Amino acid sequence: MTELAPTRVVKSQPVGRKVDQVIAGAREVFMRSGFEGASVDEIAREAGVSKATLYSYFSDKRLLFLEVAKAECQAQTETATHEIDFAAPVRDVLTQAATRLIRFFLSDVGQQVYRIVVAESGRFPEIGREFWESGPERVRSVLIAYFAGAVERGALEIDDLELAADQFPELCKARLHTRMAIGIQTTFTDEEIDRTVAGAVDMFLSHYGPKQK
Repeated sequence: MTELAPTRVVKSQPVGRKVDQVIAGAREVFMRSGFEGASVDEIAREAGVSKATLYSYFSDKRLLFLEVAKAECQAQTETATHEIDFAAPVRDVLTQAATRLIRFFLSDVGQQVYRIVVAESGRFPEIGREFWESGPERVRSVLIAYFAGAVERGALEIDDLELAADQFPELCKARLHTRMAIGIQTTFTDEEIDRTVAGAVDMFLSHYGPKQK
């Protein structure tokens, strides 16, 4: 895709069926070809629109990729929020949350999005900022709200909710995420994921679980 003059990422983006069609097509191409390998012709063909239509919505490839990444993160967060049983015992909730976090980190989409955002955010900081707000920051807000309720019920003992919400996703990345990020490993077994989930939950509860009186 031809690089156009740098543009500033803005909050308001076009919406509508055609835009969704373009984003869906771009997602397939970005995941298949990467950011640099994606071309306007391939994206337009995949989306079933003309190049003129594509450019009328997204004048810069960074903007289009950012919308793909944001849509993916928002979909994952919304799905997790609806499907996790927050009324279950704390260990069960944390296990469900950790499993979803890790599986997204390590999915094909998660790996591609992470690598592209890291690669491009040095040159275009707005990509990193917008990605953070649409994904990790949303997860952080959900965790803070859940932890606050659990503390009020006496199910957790946390003085700094924000710190705890930052720590939990990092525990979920132990070993596996680093190996993925530097390309040592790209596929992961259920056993590896389950081991990391159990370790993250055990470590978190050993510090923030209710203390014996």
